[in-house]
Amino acid sequence: MKASGNVFKFGDNVDTDVIIPARYLNAPDPSELAAHCMEDIDADFVNRVKQGDIITAGKNFGCGSSREHAPIAIKAAGVSCVIAETFARIFYRNAINIGLPIIESKEAAQNIEAGDEVEIDFDSGMIYDKTKGTEYRGQAFPEFMQKIIRAEGLINYINNQ
Repeated sequence: MKASGNVFKFGDNVDTDVIIPARYLNAPDPSELAAHCMEDIDADFVNRVKQGDIITAGKNFGCGSSREHAPIAIKAAGVSCVIAETFARIFYRNAINIGLPIIESKEAAQNIEAGDEVEIDFDSGMIYDKTKGTEYRGQAFPEFMQKIIRAEGLINYINNQ
């Protein structure tokens, strides 16, 4: 399983209220959430993000409330993977549960720049910055997590069993 796209880069402590502001939490449709993804930190994000693009961030990405809306908004916006130094634990679990791939890699998060073209191999955990010709080791997904992501989330995975 692989992902590739251009990078949007954010800093440390990107909380769920920035990923999807609370004023939009009543939106029932993921595409409505996607329309407001990251707008309080990058108002033009939704106009520039393309299917398959990647977010990189610093430490503690997804901190704040435990709402599932944050990874849903990111995934519905077209983001294929989030790479960060570290993730808030609840965000990490929510992302896997809804089928959004996320990888921790301090070196990749620090060195990959906004606009770089990046490819990720989920089987090996390798992250390739095609723009710079560099590579980084991330955390490979265990097979059961890859099955959840392939199924587009935990509920679909369980329903298919």
